[in-house]
Amino acid sequence: MAGNTGNSGWTQLRQQARTLESQTETLFHTYSQFSTAANIPPKPTEEERSTEAKLQEVLDKRETVITQLGRLLDSDPTLTSSALKQNNLSLLREKLAEHRRDLSRLRTALSQARDRANLLSNVRSDIDEYRSQQQLQNPEAAEADYMLGERARIDNSHNMADSVLSQAYAVQDSFNLQRETLASINRRITLAASQVPGINSIIGRISAKKRRDGIIMGTFIAFCFLLFWWFL
Repeated sequence: MAGNTGNSGWTQLRQQARTLESQTETLFHTYSQFSTAANIPPKPTEEERSTEAKLQEVLDKRETVITQLGRLLDSDPTLTSSALKQNNLSLLREKLAEHRRDLSRLRTALSQARDRANLLSNVRSDIDEYRSQQQLQNPEAAEADYMLGERARIDNSHNMADSVLSQAYAVQDSFNLQRETLASINRRITLAASQVPGINSIIGRISAKKRRDGIIMGTFIAFCFLLFWWFL
């Protein structure tokens, strides 16, 4: 009877541990997205703090459940002798330790990403502030900087135009090459046709027959047209 009770308690606790594992994976997916955001805020948002707190809470619950599983396994001789249950308990412990390491790595990555974002923001602010001061203290230098910036933009436009023209010339050269290739093929076909005995005669006969058929058809159409107007 005690063995059945132990098995039932083991099954319930193990299922609870699996459910908490699934919740951990879902929370990790949400938490990892904060470090890859396009604009990381200088301080953690409420959602970030809430997700991290939930992760820590779920990990603590898993540790409690695993501890209960270990005590149950040690207290029940029928469970202690089961190698499968011992292996399951070891896997649960290893997975929990791995998730704790993952949480630590994600915290570090998020902190580093936030530091980089803040550093870039501070550098841009310092540059803007320096330029503003320079404009106030030395208007001529500010005007020179502006002209240099305009010159750089004009140079970029020229470079882009040169690139487009180069591509157009390349396409034109390709078309010329294709035209020359087709002309060469046409010359070869004409030369080959002229070297075949009787081919010119046959081609001439075909052309003459086509012209004759055309004359006959045109005469017939004209005759029908005249008849139509005569009886109208």
